[in-house]
Amino acid sequence: MSDEKLNNPGIEIPPELSNQIAVTTLDKIYNWSRAKSLWPMMFGLACCAIEMIITASSRFDFSRFGMEVMRPSPRQADVMLVSGTVTKKMIPQIVRLYNQMSEPRYVLAMGACASGGGPFKEGYNVVSGVDKFIPVDIYVPGCPPTPQALLHGLIMLTKKIETEKLSEAEWYKKDFNEEIPVPILGPDLIDPRKYDVIKNHTFNEDPFIDGGLVIDQKQGEQS
Repeated sequence: MSDEKLNNPGIEIPPELSNQIAVTTLDKIYNWSRAKSLWPMMFGLACCAIEMIITASSRFDFSRFGMEVMRPSPRQADVMLVSGTVTKKMIPQIVRLYNQMSEPRYVLAMGACASGGGPFKEGYNVVSGVDKFIPVDIYVPGCPPTPQALLHGLIMLTKKIETEKLSEAEWYKKDFNEEIPVPILGPDLIDPRKYDVIKNHTFNEDPFIDGGLVIDQKQGEQS
């Protein structure tokens, strides 16, 4: 971030101290430090992972933006790069890793598969977008996207971080629910957050008409 963005323009600094003193706000200095030291988590799902690896190599080198090496542990990372096809067998592990990341944390969906299912959308074993289960901050289109596209997405993420305010951040509020229920893989994928919807649909708890009578399944009575 340049000095013009970091300094508070509302407060004048004497010319003789302009090279020694900078006046700014807590939000600006805090966001600046976070945006310039993002730690991506190291894992890949499919072919998009090759482009992600190339982005970290010497030719493109996202260490220039303060991201350095990818972290092997979610407890040491604050950016999840979902690169590749998200299958129903893999999404419980992704949610579990996301829950282990510390706040503030961000998610970048890389490629058409992670963003919406891609060519495998509506497939029997593919999730139509990782945002069905975890919040996504940046979408990078492509199949697969180029390393330049991934770098652009990461730069857009840093710009988003620089505009955040502590007073408005969801993770800073008292009633913030940090953990997302891990999906259950059975005959099909079950989202624990939709238990009530699944139960109502399965057992049809609403009154229904049978033989001209309105039957309430909850009470077992006829009216």
